[in-house]
Amino acid sequence: SFAFKKCSSLAHIEIPSSVTSIDRNAFEKCSSLIEISIPASIQSIEKGLFGDCSSLKTISLPSSITSIDSYAFYQCSSLTHIEIPNTINSINNWVFYYCTSLAQIKIPSSVITIGKNCFICCKSLTEIVIPSGVTSIGDHAFESCSSLVQITIPPTVSSIGEGAFERCRKLVQIKIPNSVTLIKDRTFYDCDSLTEITIPSSVTTIGNRVFGGCSSLEQIIIPSSVTSIENSAFYGCSSLKEITIPPSVTSIEDNTFNECTSLKQVMIQSSIKSIGNYSFFRCSSLSQIEFPSSLVSIGQFAFCECSSLAHISIPPSV
Repeated sequence: SFAFKKCSSLAHIEIPSSVTSIDRNAFEKCSSLIEISIPASIQSIEKGLFGDCSSLKTISLPSSITSIDSYAFYQCSSLTHIEIPNTINSINNWVFYYCTSLAQIKIPSSVITIGKNCFICCKSLTEIVIPSGVTSIGDHAFESCSSLVQITIPPTVSSIGEGAFERCRKLVQIKIPNSVTLIKDRTFYDCDSLTEITIPSSVTTIGNRVFGGCSSLEQIIIPSSVTSIENSAFYGCSSLKEITIPPSVTSIEDNTFNECTSLKQVMIQSSIKSIGNYSFFRCSSLSQIEFPSSLVSIGQFAFCECSSLAHISIPPSV
């Protein structure tokens, strides 16, 4: 472990085929290391092995590799591409964290899980195809991949982690497969180029701030399978013009449509019992809203600064 850590002048190294194991963090922070070839005698890339090797541009992984541990290539800021062998079944947590030059990567069909923070801040990554074998995408897996325009999620994925695509600012559209039942907190937060998203009828919950700051999102259809829309789900969706809340939802939570400044029409079903604090705060284009007879409470500042709201009728049930 840590055998050559911080050997900052080490630019090249040859590993003989007699080596069967390289322990964790062995080449961490070897900031002059440009390339390295791993012999076929090695079966695993251990934790932090090439972490912060900021000059590393290319690395060849043999088909003998069966696992890549956490932080293996974190902050390898010069790494432009890497081929992962199809013997790998998991890309672990933080593996390619802050690989800011990584523009291309092919995830093999053998991979089942993509770990949390795996590709966070891979700012040169423009497109990624997730193979049909993958079942879960970890928390913040692709957060701040600011050049990512397109991503394909296969129907085998049943779990998408919190903030998985947060701040993917060039992501225009995405289709969530019908194997997903929960859209977790902040999944698409601040995806301000997102104009189109398909929510399948399998989804029952839209989490906190899921679409917060998606300022280009004009329309979204919420399926009748959804029973819960959590706090701030559409906060700051300034291009959203209309929305229908399905009858399966019983409450509009705090800040749900806060600062949706283009929102003109909201269809509230007879199932709604409560409207939370700041839920329509600064919805300056909202001109009318009809409350159902089922409504029993309206929260603080719920319609504050709704400057176009000219008429409102509060039912006696409130």
